[in-house]
Amino acid sequence: MYRYFTNEHLLDDEIKLPFNEAMCYGNTIEDIFSKEFAEIRSKVHHVTRDEYAEVTLQPLLPLFNNKFEKIELWFDSDMFCQINYLTILAWLDQTNYLSTITLHIVDDQFEPIEIYPLQAQGYYELYKQVLIHKTSPGTIDLPPLKKGVELYLNYLKEDSAIMLYIQQNQHLSDDELAAELLKNFKEYGLGDLQYLDMIKKSRLSL
Repeated sequence: MYRYFTNEHLLDDEIKLPFNEAMCYGNTIEDIFSKEFAEIRSKVHHVTRDEYAEVTLQPLLPLFNNKFEKIELWFDSDMFCQINYLTILAWLDQTNYLSTITLHIVDDQFEPIEIYPLQAQGYYELYKQVLIHKTSPGTIDLPPLKKGVELYLNYLKEDSAIMLYIQQNQHLSDDELAAELLKNFKEYGLGDLQYLDMIKKSRLSL
C-alpha cells in the first residue's frame, strides 16, 4: 500500500509512513517500540536487531519525533493488518496522543471501504490483553478489529482451520503448502514466511 500510494502520487501533501511488521506472529512486550521490543521482534523475524531497526523502526521516526495534529491510518481488513494497527493505536495510547485519528479500512485494490474516526484511548490495555495475555476482550467497538482479534486468538491453535489444513496436507512440499495457504486463507493476511514457519513447527511436532 505504501508503494502504491507513493507511485500513484496519492496523498502527496502528507507524510506517509509504512509499518513493516507482522505483529500477529510471535511474542511481544508491553513497552512498544523499545529496545527490548526490537530485540524480541527481531528474533521473531530471524533478523538482527539492526536489520529490524532499519526495516521497521527507522521508517517510523517521524511518528516518534513529531507531534502531529492528526493521524490517518490506512490498513487492509485482514487479521494481519488489524493486529498491526492495534499496535500503533496502543503506542499512541501509551504516549497519551489526544488528537484526531481517522482509520481507513481498504480493499485489496487499496480503495477505502470503511472509515472510522476514533481516539487512542483503551487500545493499550486491549493490546496487552490480546497480544501479551492472549485473552479475549469483553467488547471491541471496531467491527474489523473485533474480527481480526477473533482470528488472531484462534489461528495457532491445533484445531484452527489453518493448522488442520497443514496437518491434512503433509504430502505437499513446504513451498507448495505455503502457496495453498496463501490462496485459501486470505482473510488472515499472513505471508509466506509466517506460513513456512508454521509448517516447519507442525512437521516437527508429528
